[in-house]
Amino acid sequence: MNTAILSQKIKKVIAGPKKIQKLVEKLADQIIKKQPYLEKVVLIGIQTGGAPLANRLKNIILEKTNIELPVGYLDITLYRDDWTRITNYPKVKKTEIPFSIEDKIVILVDDVIYTGRTIRAAMDALIDIGRPKKIELAVLVDRGGREFPIEPTYKALTIKNIQYNEYVSVYLLETHGKDKIVLEVYE
Repeated sequence: MNTAILSQKIKKVIAGPKKIQKLVEKLADQIIKKQPYLEKVVLIGIQTGGAPLANRLKNIILEKTNIELPVGYLDITLYRDDWTRITNYPKVKKTEIPFSIEDKIVILVDDVIYTGRTIRAAMDALIDIGRPKKIELAVLVDRGGREFPIEPTYKALTIKNIQYNEYVSVYLLETHGKDKIVLEVYE
């Protein structure tokens, strides 16, 4: 959808700062419960929304377990199969993974999962970097509507019955100066 020619407005605020904090804590608890050997786990945040969430997860897990997970950041812009539909001039961000992913359990972190295309691209990018033992996915919001058979391993919030012209936006303090999840509509 070319949103440049459409107007966008907030239809509903889904979560504010307190609820977002609880949702991130929920994700951290799910990871701790499922991963008995956290020493083999690394977090990789997908640029842009997943990067600050990966850092928040690292901090909560450290506080709860006294284990500090390595955190990296992955830009998947040029791995997307639809980037030419989005723009002729993609904004490539920085991939920064200062550790080996070989034989690690990589937890990809993103803010919203929708079609699955971003996650497919992230997996392609990861395989170019190394061969993890396993790849899992942690998302703050699952809005449904998959085009690929990809499902999150960990999710904090599921939003159902979203229309074709509605979009879930996650605004985070680190990137937008505020914590808010909103349902926006394009007209």
